[in-house]
Amino acid sequence: MAQKNKTAAKIFTGSYVALVTPFKGGKVDLDAFQKLVEWHISSGTHGLVPCGTTGETPTLTESEHKSLIVACVEAAAGRVPVLAGAGSNATEKAVELGRFAEKSGADGILVVTPYYNKPTQEGLYRHYKAVNDAQGLPVILYNVPGRTGVEISVDTVIRLAALKRIAGIKDASVDLSRPLQIRHALGDGFIQLSGEDGTVAAYLAQGGHGCISVTANVAPKLCADLHTAWQKKDWKKFEKIRDQLLPLHKNLFAETNPAPAKYCLHRMGKIGGDLRLPMVPVSKATEKLLEGAMAAAGIKPKKK
Repeated sequence: MAQKNKTAAKIFTGSYVALVTPFKGGKVDLDAFQKLVEWHISSGTHGLVPCGTTGETPTLTESEHKSLIVACVEAAAGRVPVLAGAGSNATEKAVELGRFAEKSGADGILVVTPYYNKPTQEGLYRHYKAVNDAQGLPVILYNVPGRTGVEISVDTVIRLAALKRIAGIKDASVDLSRPLQIRHALGDGFIQLSGEDGTVAAYLAQGGHGCISVTANVAPKLCADLHTAWQKKDWKKFEKIRDQLLPLHKNLFAETNPAPAKYCLHRMGKIGGDLRLPMVPVSKATEKLLEGAMAAAGIKPKKK
């Protein structure tokens, strides 16, 4: 495969879905997974992110992780970009996953900050530089301090952006000044993707280009339409969809992601309801909240 540099990363805009991983009988259900991909493409989703946090990657074996990347690229068949999760708290493993994603035909890689290790900013820089140097795909940094215990500082983002393949960031912090600071320093060419559905409107207004979304698992067309309306400056439509999606944004995190999203998808007949320990099904109280949120979004689940 020909090398891709950060110029190619301009494709990473709009509504990207952080795909769940369906399980059946304790094993990854690749058939259900590829059907989800097809549904997302037909619903207008702008891009696909397999093997992120929502995909329960901490519980996947390396072979399962790789099989999902291959299955996603195969099902997408070049119709929409695939931004493959290639993160690890072990730098060598992140390098290997990045190389594998490139060989598999992915369009870019999403690399989370090393979790549990809590590296310094210099450690973060060297981690991402190793990934940058080892393969030819655009790299999207993933800042999610609530999950990993460490945050990439704006200064480190700016430093990393000087590397050839560091093309953008997915930011799931609560600091909405960050996208504006980064935009001021790096301009519009550095891709900024929200990792927080509930603040996506504010993130776009602060200089963001799109969202890697949990909500898009359940409401792909609405999420895609939201970003299309933003791009077309159709403010009335944007505001209507923004408000319609709020109950889903809120209640999909009533318990730990991706259990609520998987409940909704199961109710919609898209996947089985299986999760892998330590993830467990949502409570009855959360089920009621999710039913109401789906109704607000115009989603009609199958009868129980």
